[in-house]
Amino acid sequence: MTKRSDVFLSFRNVKKTYDRRSLVVRDFNLDVERGEFVTLLGPSGSGKTTVLMMLAGFEHVTSGEICIDGVSVTRSAPYERNIGMVFQNYALFPHMTVAENLAYPLRVRKLPKSEIRERVNHSLKLVELENYGDRHPAQLSGGQRQRVALARALIFEPALVLMDEPLSALDKKLREQMQFEISRLHGKLGCTMVYVTHDQAEALTMSDRIAVFNHGVVQQFAAPDELYERPANAFVASFIGENNLIRGMGVANGSSDVTITLEHGKTVRAAHGDFKNGSGPCMVSVRPEKLGISTVDTPPPVGSNVISARFVAKHYVGDFIRHYFELDDGTRIIVKTMNDDRAPTLVEGQSTDLHWSVQHSFAFHPQTNPAVQGDTP
Repeated sequence: MTKRSDVFLSFRNVKKTYDRRSLVVRDFNLDVERGEFVTLLGPSGSGKTTVLMMLAGFEHVTSGEICIDGVSVTRSAPYERNIGMVFQNYALFPHMTVAENLAYPLRVRKLPKSEIRERVNHSLKLVELENYGDRHPAQLSGGQRQRVALARALIFEPALVLMDEPLSALDKKLREQMQFEISRLHGKLGCTMVYVTHDQAEALTMSDRIAVFNHGVVQQFAAPDELYERPANAFVASFIGENNLIRGMGVANGSSDVTITLEHGKTVRAAHGDFKNGSGPCMVSVRPEKLGISTVDTPPPVGSNVISARFVAKHYVGDFIRHYFELDDGTRIIVKTMNDDRAPTLVEGQSTDLHWSVQHSFAFHPQTNPAVQGDTP
């Protein structure tokens, strides 16, 4: 991993096992820069929440080291780490008012009453709940309760804030509003945030960088645009956004590109993904919006990849249309087109050509899951 200029949070060779036989987290290494918003993203059971709980001190580290601002906290108790935490279920005290909930972490730290009042008022204003201090959590909406939970995590001015799927219980509109709210507060306060989610759109929208997990291993740690446009392997390509994966046999052509013979016999070319040398089974990855549908008026550009496919169906999604095709070997292909006058009119069963640029596709080794059984904890 490249050393970043101002590393604030560091994981070194961290492992976690619950049964001494299999590893939930395997040799985890990560550097987070001061003030970054980093998201741990992955499917259920991938190890992301376990990493967050070890960082918070709620789970013990089996081996390895976690450092915050150059100081090891691996064996420190949670209260010694000075970390703000936002949980999925808000974790507010129901018998306390909003103001009392916000004041609680300050009272525990034995701050003067005058400073507590000042900070509570400031925090209520920060999350735009100035007139809600006397209410109890049960009198608030889900979004309001989440804002209170966020304000409580920030009120004692921690340098590091952790969030464990805090928006998963909210509806789509409210979730998007809270994404904006959290991003706004992060920009305003400049603290370091580590956020756990399985929602890829949420991660892409909010993060400076994203660590994509699978089976306790970070598959790629990069900025959102790099993850989407230049995925490191087939798992990242398929997990981040919609993606088409077409099987074939590849031959790496030195430093130029990869030639792949697809299972239905057609030959295409792709830029290097993680398929860089030799020959063997290969997967071509191409995003649905990078594919074009060839017509008499829109022939494929010279030098592009071209394959024949049978039109199956289309779904109207508002601002775009999702077209479904099938290759001769049964592989399904999705093409996205804008919902405008240029959208082609196709008949079910119609055969047509699909085209895409060599630089918009990548060659990957077939997706495999890292072995987690039998590793030595």
